[in-house]
Amino acid sequence: MSLALPPLALYIHLPWCVRKCPYCDFNSHERDGALPETAYLAALRQDLDEELPDAQGRPVVSLFFGGGTPSLLSPDFYAELLGMLRTRLRFAEQVEITLEANPGTVEQQRFEGFRRAGINRLSLGIQSFNDRHLRALGRIHGSREAIRAAEQARAAGFDNLNLDLMHALPDQQQDEALADLAQAIALSPAHISWYELTIEPNTAFYRAPPRQPDNDAMADTEAAGFAQLAEAGYRRYEVSAFARDGRQCRHNLNYWTFGDYLALGAGAHGKVTRPDHGTILRYRKTRLPTHYLAEGGQRRLDSQDIAAAERPLEYLLNALRLVEGVDEDLFTERTGLPLTALEPALTTLRRDGLITPGRLACTDTGLRFLNRVLGTFQP
Repeated sequence: MSLALPPLALYIHLPWCVRKCPYCDFNSHERDGALPETAYLAALRQDLDEELPDAQGRPVVSLFFGGGTPSLLSPDFYAELLGMLRTRLRFAEQVEITLEANPGTVEQQRFEGFRRAGINRLSLGIQSFNDRHLRALGRIHGSREAIRAAEQARAAGFDNLNLDLMHALPDQQQDEALADLAQAIALSPAHISWYELTIEPNTAFYRAPPRQPDNDAMADTEAAGFAQLAEAGYRRYEVSAFARDGRQCRHNLNYWTFGDYLALGAGAHGKVTRPDHGTILRYRKTRLPTHYLAEGGQRRLDSQDIAAAERPLEYLLNALRLVEGVDEDLFTERTGLPLTALEPALTTLRRDGLITPGRLACTDTGLRFLNRVLGTFQP
């Protein structure tokens, strides 16, 4: 089975936060006091040295610092880390470097330091501009801090700015969700992520579920929100992602089109293609920061080949989230499988008006019933 090398991205996980939010199922750990920046930098360096063979000489097209709350670490940490990365990896000329930040953990001086360190895209975890909803979500910032953080980011030179928002919040009415969008639009970011609050296992909300709007109310709110964003010039290019022209998140686009990504840091997940073996591997790193920092410990865990029978669903799980989908030829290029591997499900879904002819893309109806579409491709 012939495999081509896809583009390569890099994801680095910073696992600490001030307080664990009740909806969060990410690998985040509350920590008091100073963060172990020097020790973590050394661990990342060792981790990268073990990952380098899977870069296979490719340039890194995007780099994403996720968490946790990456903005808790200092600009000096990122300056040193990026310097180390550039000595070991080749960065694409227009590499996108994103840092996640939360209002309440940053100030303008720190934003300016992040920008000087080489970070060129900022993603602010706002979630809501309504203080009542922020309290319900366990956020440590208020609406004024959220607005000020976005303004400070722009003042620090971040013209490529994303605001993260959620809807279907506990006891949220449609007018409140649309007011959040209106405030986000007024701040004129390049990108807005607007997604439904989902209750995940192993979270406080899972153990004590809050009251959310019903499905019909959620659908009505989404339709109104989509129209509001479109009118303001934000094009929906993925299920929950909206961007000004040319400002789509390149890092996420690489995920959604089955690109490769190296993973560094506690709990990070990676995917790499090895054409010489005809394999595509998924792997993760040990979750606990103390284990990750342990000298001589095993960091990469659960490295597993994605079997040929599993690749169609693995590929489509993300590709079909894109509003425009992907070219049919890209499926073969990224998975090594012929398009016939998607049959008979593909023919059935096209007959039912859920996937467009001639392209791997959901129709409007297919996007509304995406889980049903994907379930058709279960091996």
